[in-house]
Amino acid sequence: MSATSHEPFLLPHLNRQAIVRAYEAAAGQEIQSGKMSSPESSSALVANAFGYFVEPARTLPPLPGLEDLPWKVQKVCLEHQVRFPWAGGRHPWLDVFAETESHLIGIESKRFEPFRGPHLPTFSKAYWRDVWDVGMAPYLALRDELKVAGKSYAAIDAAQLVKHALALSAEAKRQGKPAVLVYLYAEPSNWPDGGAIAATALRAHSEAVGRLAGDLTGATVRFHALTYGSLLRSWTAAHDQELRYHAAEVARLFGIPLERQ
Repeated sequence: MSATSHEPFLLPHLNRQAIVRAYEAAAGQEIQSGKMSSPESSSALVANAFGYFVEPARTLPPLPGLEDLPWKVQKVCLEHQVRFPWAGGRHPWLDVFAETESHLIGIESKRFEPFRGPHLPTFSKAYWRDVWDVGMAPYLALRDELKVAGKSYAAIDAAQLVKHALALSAEAKRQGKPAVLVYLYAEPSNWPDGGAIAATALRAHSEAVGRLAGDLTGATVRFHALTYGSLLRSWTAAHDQELRYHAAEVARLFGIPLERQ
C-alpha cells in the first residue's frame, strides 16, 4: 500500500492483502480516498461481505432468488471492469463479478446512496450506437425514458444499472455465457450520524425496485434485486461454520438485522 493510502476497514479473518490489491487496481480510488476506512462506508460493506470469497478455497453459494441457475463458481472478483463493445471512453466497474461455468453475475451494491436524493441520468451519445442485442430492448427502452422523460425510480440510480447491464451484455456475448445483473441493497434504519432514515423512504425504494424489476422482465441480461438482509440470512443457514461466522460478523458490524423485517 502506498504512503498516501488510508487503512481500509476490513474484518480480521479476511485476506486483507488480496482485497486491498483488488481495490488499488480499480479506478474508483476507494482505498486511496479514504472511503473504505470507516465501518460506515458503503464500499466497506461490499468489500467485507464478498472479500471472504477471494480465497480460492471459499465458494460463493447461490444467491437467494438465483437458485434456478447452475451454480459452480469459477471465480469471484471485487471491483471488476466490464467493457462496452468499443475501445474508447469510460467502461463500468462492477462492485462484484462472479463467473460460474454457465453464467456471468455482476453485482452493484448500495447502502445509504438510495436515500440521499435522486440521481440525474446522464448518457453520452455512444449508448445509442446500433450495437446492442435485440434482447436488451427493456434496458434500451428504459435508457430512452430516462433520457427524454427523466423517469424516476425513487432515487435508484437507474442510468447506472442500464450502463452496467449493457456492458454485461457485451461481455456475455464475448464469453458465450448469459449474464445476470444483481442490484444488492441495504435497508439501513439510521444514517451514520444516528439520525433515522424515514420508513416511508425505505418503503418507496423497495416499491421502486419492484417496478424496475417488472420493467426489465424478459431482457437478455436478467435483472435481480436482493437485500443484504436476505443475502446474509442465507449465509447464516449454510452448512459451512466459517461462512456462518462470517455472515454474523458482517451483519453485526454493519448493523444489518438477520431477522426478517
